[in-house]
Formats: sequence, structure tokens, C-alpha cells
Amino acid sequence: MSESTYAYAQSSTLTATAAGNSLQLAAYAEDAPAGGAACFFRGQLRDSWLAARGLSTLAKVVAARFVPLGAVLRDPIVTAGAARLRFEAFSSCNGVYARLDLGPAALDGELVASGTTNVDFNEPMVNALARIGRHEPVGLAVGQQAVALTRAAGTVTERQVALPLRWLKGLTAAQGYLAQMDELLRLTRAQAAQLLHSLPAGAAKADTFLTLRGARPHFGLVSMPGAVRVGGAHRLRLLDGLLPLTQAARVYATPCGQASAVVLELGGDHEFLLALSAAANRGFSGEGTQLGDLLDELPAEWLAGANSLFRANETFNPTLFGLAHDLAPGTVARLCASLSAMGLLGFDLLENQYFYRRLPFRTDRIRQLNPRLKNARALLAAPDEVQLVGIGPGGRTEARVRGTDVWHTVLVSGPEPPRCTCQWFTEHQGQRGLCKHVLAAQLRFG
Repeated sequence: MSESTYAYAQSSTLTATAAGNSLQLAAYAEDAPAGGAACFFRGQLRDSWLAARGLSTLAKVVAARFVPLGAVLRDPIVTAGAARLRFEAFSSCNGVYARLDLGPAALDGELVASGTTNVDFNEPMVNALARIGRHEPVGLAVGQQAVALTRAAGTVTERQVALPLRWLKGLTAAQGYLAQMDELLRLTRAQAAQLLHSLPAGAAKADTFLTLRGARPHFGLVSMPGAVRVGGAHRLRLLDGLLPLTQAARVYATPCGQASAVVLELGGDHEFLLALSAAANRGFSGEGTQLGDLLDELPAEWLAGANSLFRANETFNPTLFGLAHDLAPGTVARLCASLSAMGLLGFDLLENQYFYRRLPFRTDRIRQLNPRLKNARALLAAPDEVQLVGIGPGGRTEARVRGTDVWHTVLVSGPEPPRCTCQWFTEHQGQRGLCKHVLAAQLRFG
């Protein structure tokens, strides 16, 4: 698995000062200039206790692992801009995505610059957050990157973290699912506090379905109209520290039932989102729901031009963008998929809008992080690996595509969804993205 080594000039710290405690998050920016990155935000948290509870829950998500395999992802992502801060993270198994949004009313300070970076949540940081009192003043500085060198009287601290690139794949898949979601349930403060009461003890072995039974939330094993399918519902216990503080909660799900999400409205412009993959053993990084839109590559200069137009946390409206730049809907879909594949797009469920991240602009990651797409193009590069069998009714194209040991039959085009005889398609029926054989046939025959 590919990974990048991230060096931090210092650990994140919570420092006591005469004016109160100052929280400084050690930052790393992959494309930062030599000599240090700009400061993104400096100021105070208006409700430091509530913000600390949200950040502590985010740290709990980072430490969680619901399958025995998977590298630990230690570094939440912070995006500063458009008068807000967004903190994002995945569970170590990559099947849970969480985000804490601090809006303008939650912050009292100056957004010096916009940008996105990774922050270091070490154990001292987690312990310090747990000790913040209800009315304790806490300052916040995001974006500091400087080398501290102490001679004789002190020690230089350098922190290195190996960060797998699969978090970029997770961002792509999570955003893709969030953009498809519909709001299915809205819970009051009392109902949110009761959300976990009917969850069975231990890990959920089967899908559960969330409904309202009378006025109380209820998890059952039988689907019914209006129910929300929640795979691995025991993962919702990550929210147990925030649910009693919630003023209202909204529950979302994709029409295909492959992901669900809960958004907690904490008050004071604090919002917390927790999104779950279809099952506890499925990570967001293993999905491939946008591969079809990545087949026809856009010119790199188009992507670079779009990237240059947006600052961190700015709203990205694909429809308006397409109209403003005279782009066809299909081109806009390909643009969104390409930007998303580099981790540049997120999605805000409450605002029903995309937002932008200022991550390093590297188009090579589109292929690097989508091996099925890379393998499909490799099939096309070899002679006679993708062969036309014939054209059926309705323009349905039948093709033969070479697999590892056998030839697979692929059906593409026409009114029906594509199909393949390979094991991946048989197991997932297209719900985790297209297999490399279908991708190759679509590339060859359109």
C-alpha cells in the first residue's frame, strides 16, 4: 500500500497562558513552500467545551477499528476558509467518516488564509481536550508549521507519521455517497438522546433498520416503509458522548442503501456528521462508485483551471459552474468525479452543497488511487484482450474480456445497467462500482 511520510515541526500542544489556554495544532501541508505554511486561523473558541467534545469524538473515531486489519490513520484533516473550520477523519478501518464543522458563530478570531492540512492528534492532545472545562477560555491556532531548534536549554521535536493514501480514496467515496443521500428522519433533542437505547449489545451481525416507534427511535431487523438501513449500527456508539448534547439530529441514507449518515446539530454553529459504510467490514476506500465518470479523461489544464477558481470551504455548485462556463452536464459530471478523485470535493448535507478542499493538485492520483481504472486501461493496451461479440436489441453490446484465468462476458450500452460474469460483479452487482472488465468494454465500445 502506498504511503507518504509526513514530518511535523512539533507536536500539537495545549498551553496555559495568562489569558487562558491556547490550542495549537501542528500542521503539515504537502505543497507548502519551504520555510513553513501560512497560519490559517488564530483566535478563540466561543464554546471551547462543546468544541472539545466534538474534537474528542473525532479522535475517538480515528482510534476506532471495526475489522482486525488496516493501518492506523492518525491524522484528521482540517480545512479553513469561508469563515469556518471543518475537521474530518476516518476510522482506522476506513468504514466510518466523521466531520466536525465550526461555523462563524463558533469562532472568535481571524481567518488569515484558506487552505487544508493534516493535524496531529497525539495522546497529550486527546488528554488535554478531555480536561477542558465548561467555561474555560481556549484559543485556537491552525496552520502553524515551523522548525523549533533549541540549543543546550531545550530539545528540537520532530514528529513523523506514515499516512496511507487510502484516506484520499475514502474522501472520494464518502463524498460520492453523501451527495446521493436523502433526509429520512429528523429527531428532536429527546429523541437524539435516546437514539442508541434500542441497539442490541455487542457488534451488529446483520443489517438493522432505524424507525420511529411512537416517539422513540427503534432499531429492528425488518425493513419497513420509511426505515433507514444502517449497516454495522453498533458503530453509532461512537456518538454516545455527543448525543446528550444534541439539539436536533437528522438521519440520511442513499437510495441504494449502501451508506447512511447522522448529522448532529449541537448549537452555537457546531455540527457533527458521522457517515457509515454499508457494513462494518467495508471501508469507504474500497468503493468505486464514480469510476464510470472517470473513463473519459478531461484535459489536465481544464482541471487545473477549475482548481484555481476555488478557495478552501467555498461552495461548489456543479450546475451553476456548468452554466457559467458553457459545459455540458456530462462534462460537469466528469469534472466533479475528477476533482473528487483527488480529494478536492466534500459534501455538506445540511446545506446540500459541495465544498472545496485545498489539497495538493496531482492529477496522477486519479489513476493511482483507482486501480480498477488503471487495470482497465492496461487491458486495452494489450492486443485482443477486449473483443466485440455482437450488438443486440436496443444497442446492447456484448463483449469478451480476458480475466486472470478465463474470458468474461460483458454486456454494456443499451437501456440496462452493465453486467459481467466475473466474481467481483457476481458478489456486488455493481453496488461497489464497475469491475475492470466492464470499464475496459465501455472504454472500447462506448
